[in-house]
Amino acid sequence: MVNKEVHKKYQIIYADPCWDYKGQTQHAGKANSNTGGALKHYPTMTLLELIDLKPMIDNLVDTENCLIFMWSSSPHLDQAMDLIKGWGFKWATVGFVWDKQKLNPSFYTMSQCELCLIGKIGKIPQPRGARNVRQFASILRGRHSAKPNEIRDRIVEMFPTQNKIELFARERFDGWDAWGNEV
Repeated sequence: MVNKEVHKKYQIIYADPCWDYKGQTQHAGKANSNTGGALKHYPTMTLLELIDLKPMIDNLVDTENCLIFMWSSSPHLDQAMDLIKGWGFKWATVGFVWDKQKLNPSFYTMSQCELCLIGKIGKIPQPRGARNVRQFASILRGRHSAKPNEIRDRIVEMFPTQNKIELFARERFDGWDAWGNEV
């Protein structure tokens, strides 16, 4: 799980933290069975455990100009904001809104979207690529917790020449370094 290139600094960090849902499972409705929860697919971490990764994050970030693109489900939005700040970034904006095209039962409304938040250290990395990348993405949800590759592609369009790393990665992609227990 340790990045062997700790000397390398990144201007773009893409993270899908393994949020702790406190053992909650998801249900597909009264007539359907349990569809599982995060713990059935991968180990999760509490907010404090994630914040404790700060020394590793400090070794990765370009302190002059670095952006983090961090995924958060709606129930973890407050924790995602705390984690962005806990890792030394300042809140910037919502980068992407992903319409999964499938509904998930939730406590209040039928959940269908996930957010990718942006935090910043220093300035926006230069040189910039495309500046007309759309925030909204309607892409059919795949396997549990898998994020659409199109979002990663959009980040590359925006920042084509910067050093990029994906944290909590489950696959490797060209042009990206990866850190996670599944790569």
